[in-house]
Amino acid sequence: MNAEVPASPAPTVPRTISVPDTARPAARHRGLKRARLAAVALAALLGGGAYGYDWWTTGRFVESTDDAYVGGDVTPIAPHVAGFVQQVLVGDHLLVQAGQPLIRLDPKDYQAALQHAQAVLDGAKARLEGLDARRALQQALITGAAADLAARQAQAVFATQDADRYRMLASTYAGTRQDEQKALAGDRSAKAGVLAAQAALEGANRQLAVIDSDVVAARAEIAQATADLRTAELNLGYTELRAPIAGYVGNRSAQVGAYVGSGTTLLAVVPARGLWVDANFKEDQLARMRPGDPATVVADVLPGRVFHGRVESLAPVTGAVFSIIPPQNATGNFTKIVQRVPVRIALDGDGQELGLLRAGLSTTVRVDTKHDAP
Repeated sequence: MNAEVPASPAPTVPRTISVPDTARPAARHRGLKRARLAAVALAALLGGGAYGYDWWTTGRFVESTDDAYVGGDVTPIAPHVAGFVQQVLVGDHLLVQAGQPLIRLDPKDYQAALQHAQAVLDGAKARLEGLDARRALQQALITGAAADLAARQAQAVFATQDADRYRMLASTYAGTRQDEQKALAGDRSAKAGVLAAQAALEGANRQLAVIDSDVVAARAEIAQATADLRTAELNLGYTELRAPIAGYVGNRSAQVGAYVGSGTTLLAVVPARGLWVDANFKEDQLARMRPGDPATVVADVLPGRVFHGRVESLAPVTGAVFSIIPPQNATGNFTKIVQRVPVRIALDGDGQELGLLRAGLSTTVRVDTKHDAP
């Protein structure tokens, strides 16, 4: 009997299981994420290192403040003399040049004062000329009086000698008594004439002294009249107000026809160049700051525009010292407040570049104090 051979199982065909292809993108995403994190970390490390290096080499020496303002020598324009405004020759915010007329006052009163001063001076000069003529005449009178005195003195000598002769003749009976008396009378008359001539000469000299005194007074009057004339000329010139510097007109209050007193501010001229910056640094920022330190200035009105300059000076006191009511910390409770010290920054550059700035603008100032680094 044949044994039944079991049938061999059919060969198994392996089944292919399709797996979604999502693992590889996820792996790539994780790799990119790691790369990005590494790049960010590297960038942060490099940025931090660069910042740290910059701070260590430069940043720690830079002091900055935004409590800073553009300054300039704003010149108020005020008249020396009082009067009515006749003309206003400029408008607000216009550029004017040095010496340009700005305002004219009514000059009539000052023209009349000038004419009066000229007349007074002419009168004083005429008086001096008259005194000079009188002095010359008096000199001639003195010369004549001196000559008359000399003649009378000669006559007196002759009369004295004549009287002596007649006296001698009378004593010897060679002459008459009458002739002797006539000679004696002539002698006395001649001597009296000498005294009169001396008095006349002295009077003439004294009159000359009086004239000389009048001449001195007349010259003083001329000097006074000349000074008054000069004052009148100045006052007339003061009726025209001119710009002392080149700049822009501002704060104009002058009106045609208005009466203004001496010293009344009618407008102001803001310089077009020569500006600076006053930066108010905290007191703990000044340890290394010195005149000459380089500085940069950025004006709020010109963002991105950097102006360069140098520290010109540091104020000798804090701003609080010059305030209307200085702080008194000796009484009551004390709260420490960090004080600020004004620092003057001189700006570099030409007038055209700095002409973009205006006095009073807010700025941010940075000062490099690295020169004093340890």
